Amino acid sequence: MHEVLRDFLHKFVLVYIDDILIYSRSMADHQCHVMEVLRRLRTYHLFLKAEKCLFHQPSVQFLGYVIDRSGVRMDEKKVAAIRDWPRPTSVKELQRFLGFANFYRRFIRGYSSVISPLTNLLRNKPKSLTWTPTALQAFDTLKQAFITAPLLVHPNPERLFVVEVDASTTGVGAVLSQQQGKPPRLHPCAFFSRKLNPAEANYDIGNRELLAVKLALEEWRHWLEGAKHPFTVLTDHKNLEYLRAAKRLNPRQARWALFFTRFNFTLSYRPGSKNIKADALSHLHSPDIATEDPVPILPERLFANPILWSEETLPEPNASTDGPPGCPPGLQFVPRSRRTNLIHSTHTSLGTGHPGITGTLSLLRQHFWWPHMATEVKRYVQGCRECAMAKTPHHLPSGKLLPLPVPNRPWSHLGVDFITDLPASGGCTCILVIVDQFSKSCRLIPLPRPPTALETAECLFNHVFRYYGLPEDIVSDRGPQFTSRVWRAFFKCLGVTVSLSSGYHPQTNGQTERKIQEVGRFLRIFCHSHQESWNQFLGWAEYAQNSLWQPTTGLTPFQCVLGYQPPLFPWDGEPSDVPAVDYWMTADLRRSQAPDYQPGQKVWLSTRDIKLHLPCRKLSPRFIGPFTIVRKINPVTYRLQLPPEYRIHPVFHVSLLKPHHPSVSPSTGPGAAEEPPLPLLIDDGPEYLVKEVLDSRRRGGRLEYLVDWEGYGPEERSWIPRDDILDPGLLEDFHASHPDRPAPRGRGRPSRRRGPRSSGADRGGGVMLQTRQALHAPSHSALPPLSSN
Repeated sequence: MHEVLRDFLHKFVLVYIDDILIYSRSMADHQCHVMEVLRRLRTYHLFLKAEKCLFHQPSVQFLGYVIDRSGVRMDEKKVAAIRDWPRPTSVKELQRFLGFANFYRRFIRGYSSVISPLTNLLRNKPKSLTWTPTALQAFDTLKQAFITAPLLVHPNPERLFVVEVDASTTGVGAVLSQQQGKPPRLHPCAFFSRKLNPAEANYDIGNRELLAVKLALEEWRHWLEGAKHPFTVLTDHKNLEYLRAAKRLNPRQARWALFFTRFNFTLSYRPGSKNIKADALSHLHSPDIATEDPVPILPERLFANPILWSEETLPEPNASTDGPPGCPPGLQFVPRSRRTNLIHSTHTSLGTGHPGITGTLSLLRQHFWWPHMATEVKRYVQGCRECAMAKTPHHLPSGKLLPLPVPNRPWSHLGVDFITDLPASGGCTCILVIVDQFSKSCRLIPLPRPPTALETAECLFNHVFRYYGLPEDIVSDRGPQFTSRVWRAFFKCLGVTVSLSSGYHPQTNGQTERKIQEVGRFLRIFCHSHQESWNQFLGWAEYAQNSLWQPTTGLTPFQCVLGYQPPLFPWDGEPSDVPAVDYWMTADLRRSQAPDYQPGQKVWLSTRDIKLHLPCRKLSPRFIGPFTIVRKINPVTYRLQLPPEYRIHPVFHVSLLKPHHPSVSPSTGPGAAEEPPLPLLIDDGPEYLVKEVLDSRRRGGRLEYLVDWEGYGPEERSWIPRDDILDPGLLEDFHASHPDRPAPRGRGRPSRRRGPRSSGADRGGGVMLQTRQALHAPSHSALPPLSSN
């Protein structure tokens, strides 16, 4: 990678193994730089993974640092790891901790001084750790230093550098600073500290102070050697001011003086009481010696204060500073023309991740204010298309209970459903479950296979109607038996109404669903590992269900239907009041009032029970649409206008819907945002329009083409197998104009798989292309192809 981008390195590109960082002074320059790098990578056939790329970022995480225009910070995740690090209990754990912390030593003032007691624990290669009070204090001090680490500004070669040095009996320290910001303040660019070795510790005070200067210049020679302006070295040892005028130097000082000739600087004396930063770096190498807290002598504007960086609010360059009456002090007033852009950038930033109304509003209120801010933020977040499709609502399910008609006699209102996919038992593989909604009595009828509509009607007549008479209403799901014309015509002749549950809302036939659960529990208990014997226990399961006391009636089903309780499980309790109303009210406490949708209104549809043709369910949209309401069937059921390609029943319960709010675009304001075209559905999958074939290649012996999609941007281009392109003429045109690109072997032309060439081909390549997997199609379709479970 270094060889490929060699002529860009350190101009606007940094490379570490396979990580590429592109930096620029302006957006226009940045776009040019990015295009140059991408063209170079394409020339060398190097590919980037789009999911791992970030473009046009004001702040990036690179090699463990957070870098922006202000400076360099530590990665908060790694800082948190050190802050929460437990005390090491072994030599290996301590070595691992010091190695991890050493990565950020440039941010810690007096780092080597702080860790000196910890490194002493590893002296002479001990087999176990023996913690001393000074080592424990150093461990806690280091963790605290990571929390309070300051921002290090980027050194500017055009500005004057200031080097502050100091030496103690145990170590040396230095700070590289520059005047930056408005108003100019002295901000740290880097810290340096080092513990003295035994020989250096024997130097006299003058040589130790001179050693501090020499080590500091060595550390930052890439900035200081050949600096544009003479820089200043501040020391609290006055004798060093006469270094260059000295006539007699010992050999060591002479060697250092020769080294100093490579730099253009002046040595200035500053009393130790004012040389606080460098003094602290050098004296922290003596952790067992108590030191006084530094007291600032110079004005605060001369010192770099990290707290000021986190608390100072810099004004927006495009925002007005003259707020109207009522603007809180310390907050920036935003004019009307800038508000939508500000809300958009705050809400959609990678650092915020599309928070809700409260989260977005709290972020804005930290720095900005304008009248009716909450209303505008609410309108924008409610209209955010990404939030509407990806977020699952956490409020109570919509729609109060709309109870079915209350029966006035046994077996007048029935619920019907099937238990299928059972192992063969006595030649039967499914069970027809019939439940009386009045008495809660049930009939369980084993069947060899799922019956047809006519066979289901015959079972009802033979097992229910001829014993208890014709019912008034039958409730079922939307199985093929219950939606057929035979089923409807049969019961219409008998004068029986047929009620079907709304889409993906089995609670409509809840009594039958609950009875199926109880029957399944009974059979699991008694069948054990002999699952093929369930038919032997089915009669007992029906007997047991009809013998159980029902809290909604206060009686058993046998008592309601027969007037007495069979003797196997006698019950002598007194009858109680019917508590069905209480159960109804209790259920409504867990639901919210249903919104009153009207025909013509648009709503989002939940994908909870809809199978999307997408590779990962967890990353699929939670809602699709929006769709228009065609009809309000009852207060909790609505019919939607779905695309004919979806081929699912368009009636849904209100709990699966949520209101659609118009999108708010930063450029056009409120209104409908432009959406990608709706994919067509064919027998084998969806079809998409191809705008142009750009390239061809062979992968694994298979010929593939790079396709530019009609209605989608360049980021959606993808490689498609040759067999998936339906228009052979488009491929012939491509190979005629690109004879050097890989082509089909032989002279045969690609077979025409479906339909004639579209009219769009005459305008430059619009054809229909069939996809076998959702990954072949553009990834941002407004309405993804789907099928119901």
